[in-house]
Amino acid sequence: MYVLELGGEDHAFAACEAESAATSVSVMATGLARCGSIDPEAISRLAYTHRANELVGHTDASVESARTLLDAATFDRDGSVAVRARNIQRTANVSTQQAERELGAVLVERGFSVDLDTPDHTLRALFADDVCALGWEAAASVRDFGDRNPTNRPFFQPGSMAPLLARALVNIAGGGPGRTIVDPMCGTGGVLLEAGLTGSRAIGNDAQWKMVRGTQENLSALLPDDADFGVIRGDATALALRDGVADGVVFDAPYGRQSKIANLDLETLVEGALREARRVGGKCVLVADRSWEHAARAAGWEVTNAFERYVHGTLTRHILVLSPQDMSPGSSDS
Repeated sequence: MYVLELGGEDHAFAACEAESAATSVSVMATGLARCGSIDPEAISRLAYTHRANELVGHTDASVESARTLLDAATFDRDGSVAVRARNIQRTANVSTQQAERELGAVLVERGFSVDLDTPDHTLRALFADDVCALGWEAAASVRDFGDRNPTNRPFFQPGSMAPLLARALVNIAGGGPGRTIVDPMCGTGGVLLEAGLTGSRAIGNDAQWKMVRGTQENLSALLPDDADFGVIRGDATALALRDGVADGVVFDAPYGRQSKIANLDLETLVEGALREARRVGGKCVLVADRSWEHAARAAGWEVTNAFERYVHGTLTRHILVLSPQDMSPGSSDS
C-alpha cells in the first residue's frame, strides 16, 4: 500500500489523474490518497501528485499516536534517514517540528543514523484533518511546469492552457511512452507539448493556419529532438486521421455562444468533434465552459468522471472524462 501526496484544491481530480500511475486510488483526507501499487516512472510525470510513499500505517493526527505507530512498525531498511513532516493545508492541530524530532528519535533508537541532506531513506509524516499517515518516500513527480508558462513560449495567445492542467489531462487520457495523444483543436499546442514530454506521440489539428504554425514553432522549440509530433490544418469534425489511431483525445472546446471555426455553430462543432474523437479511438477528455454530457453520450461516449474547476467570476471549466460506450450487440446506449 502507498499514500499519495496530492496537489491542487480539487482532490477528486488529482486522484483521477493519479489513477494513471497507481491502482485503487481513494482519497483518505485533505491532500492525501491511498493506493495499492504504483508505477514510479509514471508518478514522475504526474501534475497533481507530488509524492508517493510506501505506507507504514495511519493513525489519528497527533504526534504521540504517530510515534506509537512508528515504534510498533516493522520494516526491512537500514542506513541513514531523514524525517519530513507536513501539516497539509494546516488542517491538523500539530507541530511538524515536534513530529520530526520525536519520530527521528524513534528511528535513531532503532539503529538508523540521521542525514538531513542525502539520506538513504526519507520518512514522510503527513498530518491532514484527523489523520496521520507515515510512509517511506518511494517516488516523486518532476516539478518543472513553471518553466513552460504559456508566456515563455515562442508563440503565445491569451487564454492558453496552463501546463499543469494540460499535463493532468494528458495523463487522464492515457498518455505516456508508446502512446498517441490527439488534440483536434490544439490552439497554441499546450496539450501537445505536455503529451510530447510524457513520451507520447502528439498529433494536433487546428482550423487556423496561425495556430498550426504557432504550435509547430512551440513544439519544435520545447520538445526533445527525438519527439514524435505532427500538426495539421483541418476540421475537427472531419479529422484527416485513420480510425483507431489514438490512445487518447484531449481538447479544449471554444468558449462562448458561437464558434468562429469553419462557420459552424458551437453545438454542431462540439458534437462533430466528439464523434470524430470516438472514431479515432481511445479515451477522451473534454474541457469546456459548460457540460456537454448529452452531446458526449450521443456521440458514443460514457461519462466516467465530471469535474468543475473554478477559474474566475465568469468562468468555470467543465472537464468530462469519457470512455467509449459498449456498442456490442445487446448493450444499451445510456
